[in-house]
Amino acid sequence: MTKVPKTNRGPVAGPENRAALIAAARAVFDERGLDAPLSAVARKAGVGQGSLYRHFPDRTALAVAVFEENLVELEALAARPGSTLRDVVDLATYQAQGAAAFIETIIVARADARVQEYDARLRAVLADKWAQASESGAVAPGTTSDDLMLALGMVAMFLSHAPRAQRAEIAERAWGLLGPGLGRLEAP
Repeated sequence: MTKVPKTNRGPVAGPENRAALIAAARAVFDERGLDAPLSAVARKAGVGQGSLYRHFPDRTALAVAVFEENLVELEALAARPGSTLRDVVDLATYQAQGAAAFIETIIVARADARVQEYDARLRAVLADKWAQASESGAVAPGTTSDDLMLALGMVAMFLSHAPRAQRAEIAERAWGLLGPGLGRLEAP
């Protein structure tokens, strides 16, 4: 049986390849950890390494792309009428469980402009929801959205070192300890 060569679809395939690379990166890094070879990501996505590096010139670019998808989802949830700070925190925690291998990359590259932009957008989402929860008396007096960002970072960092099977339980335990210090995180 002869192997039929893949047709090069050119620039038209760009968005599809990018999406496939992000999905593959999530799976490969979740399974193999932060040190997974980028070639494994390209292979799983069904694209060449050249395509990978055209879209993501380094690991940080790939990590930011994963977090960008997460952030868009968080921003959409936060904008939804009736959503609470707790809803946003729960989604961010769930996302951290699935992107645990990328957390170290983001922390190491925190001075990178791409990471700083992500951080600023996440802080804006949390600050907006914090202000809403604060108006209803749902947050602990004397606390700020920066305290929530710190708590979220602590949970995410711990999740980044936890075995995949234990992440949900660990996140629940961590918020059980940290949450009361922040308040109810939702409207009464």
